[in-house]
Amino acid sequence: METRGVLIRLLRPADIAAAMRLKEAAGWNQTEQDWANLLELEPQGCFALEVDGVLASTTTVTCYGHELAWIGMVLTAPEYRGRGFARRLMEHALEYLAQRGVAWIKLDATDMGRPLYLKLGFEDEAPIERWALEAAPRLESPPAAEFLFDPVLDREAFGADRRVVIQRLRRWEAVALPGRGYAMGRPGSKAFYFGPCVCRDKEAARTLLVCLLSRHPGQPVFWDILPRNQAALRLAQEFGFQPRRRLVRMVRPGSSEAPPLAHNDALVYGIAGFEYG
Repeated sequence: METRGVLIRLLRPADIAAAMRLKEAAGWNQTEQDWANLLELEPQGCFALEVDGVLASTTTVTCYGHELAWIGMVLTAPEYRGRGFARRLMEHALEYLAQRGVAWIKLDATDMGRPLYLKLGFEDEAPIERWALEAAPRLESPPAAEFLFDPVLDREAFGADRRVVIQRLRRWEAVALPGRGYAMGRPGSKAFYFGPCVCRDKEAARTLLVCLLSRHPGQPVFWDILPRNQAALRLAQEFGFQPRRRLVRMVRPGSSEAPPLAHNDALVYGIAGFEYG
């Protein structure tokens, strides 16, 4: 789609440096590797809008089969805001998902983005909060097993099969307590990121949190929590995390015949990231 110097096209690896500038202007935590992950996971679902050859706006899609898709990295450079570029890319992404036949679509909305998403048919599902720790304490790591993914537990928590995404994220740090849960962490441009973490009980989550924090003494840490899981909030407070920002998880059906999508937020002790869910 091209109109008066405006071009909507696929986002490419060569765009990552320019996309990082958009991310930095928004103050987000993603790294170049995070952009690369999104492009590798859904190369036909990551979109760029350029103006006279300059990257002005981005939107990415991550598909979990045909059950669920997650929209993320909805960014526009400050000098191009107010021109409807985010809406154009969102409409482009929704058209792509309609062609894919995805049943449900979700995203985590900032205050700036939420009015647009409401106009596009999204509804509020739940609040989501970022908690931050200025410096991880020095902790002795408890025993934890090598990572073993439990697809049944994860589907119960998340609502869709996300093995492909989990296998990619496990390249960094991943630990598990067999039968009780798992946790992951990865580098960020501003802080170490704790998540995803899916557990059947608070004590399992505590053990896995300590295991990962013990590897990053003195480093800042971000942790994104669904407040419906009060046990996760209590853990964050116990370890000295402070609330940093609040978003809204939003959802819309991909079609009028979308079957119900069950999920259990009580099992989600940390999300995978605002771009993944």
